[in-house]
Amino acid sequence: MRASLRRTASTRSERASARSRRRSTTRGASSSASDRVRTARVGNARPAHAFSRRMTHVGIIGAGHIGSAVARGLVAQGHQVAISNSRGPETLSDLVAELGENAQALTAKDAAAFGEWVVVTIPLKAIDGLPVDELAGKFVVDTNNYYWERDGHIAELDEKKTTTSRMLQERLQQSTVVKGFNHIPAADILTDGAPAGTPGRRALATSSDSADAVTFITKIYDDFGFDTVNVGGLDESWRVERDQPAYVVRQTADELRENLARAER
Repeated sequence: MRASLRRTASTRSERASARSRRRSTTRGASSSASDRVRTARVGNARPAHAFSRRMTHVGIIGAGHIGSAVARGLVAQGHQVAISNSRGPETLSDLVAELGENAQALTAKDAAAFGEWVVVTIPLKAIDGLPVDELAGKFVVDTNNYYWERDGHIAELDEKKTTTSRMLQERLQQSTVVKGFNHIPAADILTDGAPAGTPGRRALATSSDSADAVTFITKIYDDFGFDTVNVGGLDESWRVERDQPAYVVRQTADELRENLARAER
């Protein structure tokens, strides 16, 4: 009798152990499948809100006032940043030393390759030199504005036939361009943000042909402390560029919408 009871208890123990192994295997398989899904979604097909949670490698092409300010903010938020300029990485040693261990200076091509998303903040006249292949499949944040005094006269812009962001998108046909940080003084980027829900919180505009890109930049803006107003597609981005009511003025989301509606071309 006692031997029978021992055999029964042993059988029950073995069955419980088998069930435990199956559950462990199922959890492991589920985790692996989840990891594969996350990996497979890298690229423009991935939901934009997931980009800002996961992506920590950011390339910045252009180390002027806007590029440097955005780099400082991103490093403070825990991102890894690679920044470039037209003069070579060796000229950025002071900036990189200030930014700390989460920043490095690279060439434009290498910064573009490094970034899981990239900020392009160079003069408009220089966009033909951007590394197209390294930017393919990525969100590209365009901070540009047209200054004919700097860029030379561009007939299509002078004649109001296109926008700076449309020009960039045509250059980077395999990337997804989204307007960002183009109508705020560089000094305000790190000083004028506020937590979500703060009365009078400053708002910034964006524009893209991609709804995912708008969702993405909305999260980036929020991380910097700004509300977002979507202007529409890239062909509407002129509403928030130079000489328009919304350009480089402090405004709430409602005020920004009013200023966008007042824009004239």
